[in-house]
Amino acid sequence: MLKEFKKFAMRGNVVDMAVGIIVGGAFGTIVNSLVSDVIMPPIGLLLGGVDFSNLFFVLKSKEGLLSPNELFGGSFKTLAEAKAAGAVTLNYGLFLNSVVSFLIVAFAVFLLIKGLNKLHHEKEAPAAAPTTKDCPFCFSTIAIKATRCPNCTSDLGRA
Repeated sequence: MLKEFKKFAMRGNVVDMAVGIIVGGAFGTIVNSLVSDVIMPPIGLLLGGVDFSNLFFVLKSKEGLLSPNELFGGSFKTLAEAKAAGAVTLNYGLFLNSVVSFLIVAFAVFLLIKGLNKLHHEKEAPAAAPTTKDCPFCFSTIAIKATRCPNCTSDLGRA
C-alpha cells in the first residue's frame, strides 16, 4: 500500500497540481495585497477619501436594532471598532475588495491560459501538403501528381 501511495504521489500530474495550488495560494495573497494596499486607496481617495475596508452597515448593535439613520456605521467610525463593540455588521467594503481581487486573478489566469494556448499552437506541426486528390470523372482517390486516372483511365490533364 505504501508503494502504491508513493507511485501515486510521485506521478507528474499530482506533483504539478500540488505546485500549482501552492503557487496559486501565494499569488492570491499578493493580489489581495495589491488590491487592498495599492489599488483601492487611490480609488477611495478619488471618491472623496473613502476607505473601502471600512464601508459597512451596522445591522444590530449590542443594545439592539438600530434606526435607519444609524445603519451606515452608526456611532462606529471603523469596522474594527464596531466588531470590538459586538455589533453585527454587513461588510460591503470588504466584499468590494474581494470582487476586485477576483477580477484581477481571473484576468491573470485568462492571460496565462491564453499564453499557454498560443505556445501549444505554435508547437503543432503545420498540416502536411495533400498527397492525393479525387479524380473528377470517377471520384476515386489517386496520387496528386497523376496525369491519368488508374481506375477510369481518364486524362487528368484536361480536368
